[in-house]
Amino acid sequence: MIQLLFVVLVGEAAVAAALLFKTPLRKLAVLGLDRLKRGRRAPVAVKTVAGVVLTLLVSTLYSMAEISGRVGDPESGGGAALSPTDQVLFSRHLLEASLMGYSLFLALVIDRLHQYMRELRGLKKNVEAVLKQNKMLEDAKNGRSEDTMKYQEEMATLNEEMKKLKLQVQEKTDEVHFAEDKVLAIRKQSESLLLEYDRLLEDNQHLRKQLQSIDLRLSGS
Repeated sequence: MIQLLFVVLVGEAAVAAALLFKTPLRKLAVLGLDRLKRGRRAPVAVKTVAGVVLTLLVSTLYSMAEISGRVGDPESGGGAALSPTDQVLFSRHLLEASLMGYSLFLALVIDRLHQYMRELRGLKKNVEAVLKQNKMLEDAKNGRSEDTMKYQEEMATLNEEMKKLKLQVQEKTDEVHFAEDKVLAIRKQSESLLLEYDRLLEDNQHLRKQLQSIDLRLSGS
């Protein structure tokens, strides 16, 4: 019994040490505990073993109390010291009780450590998911900013082209106005030339009439 308790205690101490220190053995210990707790029957079996050990611990403590009670029992020579047999039994029960108590305590510590490891893994996964989401949001934001920069550059280019087109339109408008003014000047000049031509025609006709009258006079004389 004592040898078995020693083996259990050493095994539990090794598992607790593996969980406490960050080594490759930690992952193996966590996987082993996950498999041990997996399923419906595993927790029942663990509780059963813990209950048996606790019952043995209570029985051992009761036996130690009985042995201690013999010192003051008048029927067994009260007031006398324990016999060598009782001393050996008391020491054996004390060792067994200590080993069982330590084993139960280490089992509780291992259970809590394993629970904390699982919660820590869940928190790490949540943190990684949040970091990935933040990275995606930052990438999307950067992409939007890049698109915005492209749009701004395109808008600036279009504004420059609009300015150039406006200048061209203004130049063409000025040319059209100049041409219109020139056409008006030519029209006025042509109108004045037509008036002068009409006047010359009238003068020509008047001169012809005078020449005809002179010719008639000369021929009559």
